[in-house]
Amino acid sequence: MKKLSIIVPVYNMAADGKLEYCLESLVNQTLTDYEIIAVDDCSTDNSLEILKQYEANYPDRFRAIHSEVNKRQGGAKNIGLSLAQGEWIGFIDSDDWITPDMYEKLLARAEETGADMVGCDYHLTEEHSMKIGQIVANGKAEQSGVLTPDKYRSLILDSGSLVVKVYRREIFMDHNIRFPEHIFYEDNAVSDAIMLHAKHYEYIPEPMYYYYQHAASTVHTINVSRLNDRMEAGRGILREAKRFGYLEEYRPEICFEFTRLFYINTLFSYVVGKGYRSPGFIKKMGDEMREAFPDFQKNPYYQAQVNPEEKKLIAMQQKSTLLFLMYYKLLWTYRILRKKIGK
Repeated sequence: MKKLSIIVPVYNMAADGKLEYCLESLVNQTLTDYEIIAVDDCSTDNSLEILKQYEANYPDRFRAIHSEVNKRQGGAKNIGLSLAQGEWIGFIDSDDWITPDMYEKLLARAEETGADMVGCDYHLTEEHSMKIGQIVANGKAEQSGVLTPDKYRSLILDSGSLVVKVYRREIFMDHNIRFPEHIFYEDNAVSDAIMLHAKHYEYIPEPMYYYYQHAASTVHTINVSRLNDRMEAGRGILREAKRFGYLEEYRPEICFEFTRLFYINTLFSYVVGKGYRSPGFIKKMGDEMREAFPDFQKNPYYQAQVNPEEKKLIAMQQKSTLLFLMYYKLLWTYRILRKKIGK
């Protein structure tokens, strides 16, 4: 058995050397006992050929796997999990990269503390280099240590990124935790289930992961299909909470997490910009939000963290979708006019 399995979902990343930059950072880790499982998700470019070349160059640590069906990142991660031999599991997006000692440091902290989940900070960068970009904290010091109900609540509300952590394999294998397939935002659907099955989390406040920002990134691509995926990920949060029986214990936190992902972020992403906005799509979303959590507007986290203008608009949508759309269109037009006059 290997010490670590690094799972890399790959889809059409051959252009501009993106894939090679990621893979070079993986094959040159200072950790010695590890495997890289790169899963090509039915790419239409030469990503698979690049993976096969790395497999030929590094047969002791690199496996190139081809999926016959495009299942998106969740499906590729599940294929990787089914093949993983490591005591620990890590994930990396195929357009990102890491410092040479990231995994060695994460696993060293695990061995020092007995943790079964360890994470660090990351950079946001727009160039392929090892220069430090915008640093994003991916955890909090108060979340570290043996996990208690209060620490679990904190992790639900502010979980950080899945790819900037390592996990003992038992968290996935003993509880049959797998990612939803054929959608984006797959990590959101299972992040609670992963964290709530950990017993001890350690956070290293050091940026060792480089998160590449470009126009094709999931977070920068908004359309109706992506919004539907986001809503489906929200449903996944509830399914996992019910499956593992932690919904009631952490109901306020899960309610707010679901509200942000499924409803607030989706609603305002949908109405921003030009073009037709379907009242039926918005009404259905609002109805499902209310069905899942009838009193979501009374949630203490909602009251404390949602800004007054959004609260006003959400209350309006919950009463009348048409009134909400009319008001929002007028508000948006007014802001554009003000911006033009102010120039």
